[in-house]
Amino acid sequence: MTIEQQIEQLEISMDSAKKIISDMDSLLRLSSNKDFIQIIDEGYFVKEASRLVLSKAMPDMSDDAKQKEIDNAIVAIGYLRKHFSGIVAMGRMAEKSLKDSEVTRDEMMQEAAQ
Repeated sequence: MTIEQQIEQLEISMDSAKKIISDMDSLLRLSSNKDFIQIIDEGYFVKEASRLVLSKAMPDMSDDAKQKEIDNAIVAIGYLRKHFSGIVAMGRMAEKSLKDSEVTRDEMMQEAAQ
């Protein structure tokens, strides 16, 4: 593979990293929005999670079907939180990868120019 092809492949990888970083930036902006905080952070991740946990002990929620429904709702909250954390983690890794790729690309371009 020629240096030009390697640079092209590196730039494709950089574009992918930029998309991941963009997603992270979008989530970070969204998560700092007061409405998001009220509805998702406080309303869903805290209040709804607490309500679901407390409802597991209620006598009218004791049958297996209702317990399973509550458990599924609790798991859903966890998955959404995990999804958000994953977006940020991937974004942070993509930021580092992008910086490293930019340095590598610049070195390759200097090498190709010689």
